Amino acid sequence: MQGRLQVYTGNGKGKTTAALGLAVRAACAGLRVYIGQFMKGTDYSELCLPRLLPGMVEMEQYGTPRLICRGEEPCPEDIVHAREGLRRLEDALVSGEYDLVVADELAVAVHMGLLSEEEAMRVVAARPPEVEMVVTGRYASEALLEAADLVTEMREVRHYYASEGLEARKGIEL
Repeated sequence: MQGRLQVYTGNGKGKTTAALGLAVRAACAGLRVYIGQFMKGTDYSELCLPRLLPGMVEMEQYGTPRLICRGEEPCPEDIVHAREGLRRLEDALVSGEYDLVVADELAVAVHMGLLSEEEAMRVVAARPPEVEMVVTGRYASEALLEAADLVTEMREVRHYYASEGLEARKGIEL
């Protein structure tokens, strides 16, 4: 199989959800999947995927429980987690063990200064031709968009966070 680089970006909801849907589809087709989540270090419902799809899906988080807000400087611990995560993601990408590798929120990690664009693009460029790779996150860089074979932009038209002040709900956003 010829792998491709897919990027899911934009300010709308659904980037991670789309990547997880592809991961489930791939695993159900017998493909081996690795999901690395940047900037996430808390309990998200999808963390049960390796248990539900044993031997087909491996998943790791490369963040701390702390939420990094826009305009805020990342702390050294956040940078250490992101750099170690990028190393682990690259190891998975080139290992020959996985058919699909998801770099969840990698675009945001670069935008927030946890990783440089050069570091991230070096890993993306290391993708073997037979491996499918998905990068998610708002603020995807022009270099990433240019390198991608498929780019999907999620555009927010309306969101109940703003209109109703709802918090994230388990199983829907968490």
